[in-house]
Amino acid sequence: MSDLEQRLAELEVRLTFIDDAVQALTVADADQSLRIAELERLVRELRSELASVRTGHGHDPHSEPPPPHY
Repeated sequence: MSDLEQRLAELEVRLTFIDDAVQALTVADADQSLRIAELERLVRELRSELASVRTGHGHDPHSEPPPPHY
């Protein structure tokens, strides 16, 4: 095998590893995007629940006096 053919074969192997790494990163990115979307949905739900609990208890944080250290 000539030097040029050997170098070409090495480049092909490296390209295969790079393709595999890019594919793995793409899958990981898609998974993270789904997780982030789910977490954002949960935060919205928790905020909504917290607001309803505050309203249900007649708790308005703006009507409270400031803490003593203010």
